[in-house]
Amino acid sequence: MTLLVLVLLDLAIPDASIALSPLFALAPLIACSVLPAERTAAFAAAALVAAVGSGVWNDHSVTPQHVVRLVDVALIGVAAVVVAAVRVRGERQVGRLTTLAEVAQQAVLPVLPAHARHTDIAVRYQAAAEDTVIGGDLYDCYHSRSHTRFLIGDVRGKGIEAVEQAARVIRAFRQAAAIQPDLDAVAEDMSGYLIPFFDEEEFVTALLLDTTDPARPLWVDAGHPPPLLVRPDQTCEFLDTDADLPLGLGERYTCHEFAWRPGDRLLLYTDGVSEARNFSGAFLDLRELGPLLVGGPLEAALDRLLNAVRAHAARGQLSDDVAVMLLEHTTTGEEYRPLAGEHDWRTSLPR
Repeated sequence: MTLLVLVLLDLAIPDASIALSPLFALAPLIACSVLPAERTAAFAAAALVAAVGSGVWNDHSVTPQHVVRLVDVALIGVAAVVVAAVRVRGERQVGRLTTLAEVAQQAVLPVLPAHARHTDIAVRYQAAAEDTVIGGDLYDCYHSRSHTRFLIGDVRGKGIEAVEQAARVIRAFRQAAAIQPDLDAVAEDMSGYLIPFFDEEEFVTALLLDTTDPARPLWVDAGHPPPLLVRPDQTCEFLDTDADLPLGLGERYTCHEFAWRPGDRLLLYTDGVSEARNFSGAFLDLRELGPLLVGGPLEAALDRLLNAVRAHAARGQLSDDVAVMLLEHTTTGEEYRPLAGEHDWRTSLPR
């Protein structure tokens, strides 16, 4: 469109001494920002052909100045093709690194069951598009005959060190969740275990949840964004309270109760969701997305949520890693159900 407008203007100007042909090079320059090298080359060729034609209809095709104009359009066209090729290669490299980051993080994160004692479960992790350094987002579920407990957290920092600490936090959770009778004691045990491994600037924000008794669910907020409770009628609210210190910094933690009924859903998330910003710098308001979490399978609800987060984010790309966990209070008494395709170890036990 740019090239066409410039050609028409060049034809319309009655003064033959005024030639717009050098501006024809704008077409491949604009194309290289969004198109691959092959299509940018087509725009560059079209601009050069139009520049040759400009010399014909302006009657200065054999002048030295026109030759300079042609060389200018040709060189800028070649440069645009090179820029497009470099841009595409960079985008592909970022895509590969993002995929590798997700794979590396998934190797650390455990596979959670689809259901555990009156609670349906869905989780998702996605690496940031703008930062291909692996982050420390984590989640886990501990389920036994005596307890059903959940963890979501975010280790401060990036890189292999953050992944190592995330694995250590998951290990601390499994150890404490198995032996501590109360959820606040789980958090205190975890923090005490992690302190010797953390330096002065390291910590992990975390949220612990206990749904062992569905009529009396408990949670501990260790400096983490509050969970979002969504009702079947699409109303929602944050379970907000005064947060305790992150794990690795605190010594005492407080349990909180909340009420949820069958059909209610609870969203646990890391700050990659709550701190997603648009072009104007405005944060995402999760309460507006609450209705997206109602109805249908939990996995589909998470798809809708993550699509909305990307739609809000600048350029449609996540600027930070994202871990989300969606839980639904169900009436089923089934103790445990693995994910589809996951081997249920209990079926191989001798009877």
